[in-house]
Amino acid sequence: MSNPDQIQRILFDELDIRGVVTGLRQTCADCFENHDYPVLIQQVLGEMLAAVSLLSSNLKFDGRLILQAQGQGNVRVLMAECNHRNEMRAIARFDGELPEHASFAELLPKGQVVLTIEPEQGNRYQGIVPLEGESLAKCLESYFISSEQLPTQVHLASDGESAAGLLLQVLPAKGTGKEDWERISYLGATLKSEELLQLDNETLLFRLFHEEKCRLYEPDPVQFRCTCSRERSAASLKMMDKAELLEVIEERGQIDVNCQFCNAHYPFDLTDVEALFAEGSAGSQSEQLH
Repeated sequence: MSNPDQIQRILFDELDIRGVVTGLRQTCADCFENHDYPVLIQQVLGEMLAAVSLLSSNLKFDGRLILQAQGQGNVRVLMAECNHRNEMRAIARFDGELPEHASFAELLPKGQVVLTIEPEQGNRYQGIVPLEGESLAKCLESYFISSEQLPTQVHLASDGESAAGLLLQVLPAKGTGKEDWERISYLGATLKSEELLQLDNETLLFRLFHEEKCRLYEPDPVQFRCTCSRERSAASLKMMDKAELLEVIEERGQIDVNCQFCNAHYPFDLTDVEALFAEGSAGSQSEQLH
């Protein structure tokens, strides 16, 4: 992959079809750095990161897109998110032993995928994606067909260290010929996972669509960035009972709030807690982003 940590849109000059390709390397490394994940979890989270990168490319507002998978097996939660600035983070929660190899559906028995769109201004939207396919890509394809009636093809690949994705989709409210989509989706279906991970975007585009009039937009960078802060941690503590917080401080000397995504550490002592519950207080220290 010679186009890591960026996303590029594909323009088909004569077709009402859009395309997006993404590659993630350092982003994956940064997301996994503070977690001792097995390779299987890193592979699945890599696919989820590639997926939210592709899906967020169509956001028309400031906000974030969250993809969360839950099941009734050892893997409890898998989550990846991306905002309009292409800043990403991900996390996994699981118990016990995991198999060395397993499909997405096998990891999440009786599970579902939830797609959430959270604009900074406006209403939150949430859609449920049933686990009707063996892979995350197939689940997302089914979601677009059932919820938005948009023929869509999704390719996701991850080796635990890098991840990549390709999305092809009919543009809404265009209604171009069915034959165009059948041709493009047929060509897209020939893509192999190793090609998606190893080929640069120009080579990939030529290999798939050299008989079509299409081109790549300028790339946009993608990176890991956690949105945790001391201010947000303080806000979560303020939702708790003050007496309970004071009991914890009496026992331990302070309250430690740790970010599950980046392992940032925010300590709060007695003075901090008193300030939190003082009238008009917004927290004892200024916001610090990581």
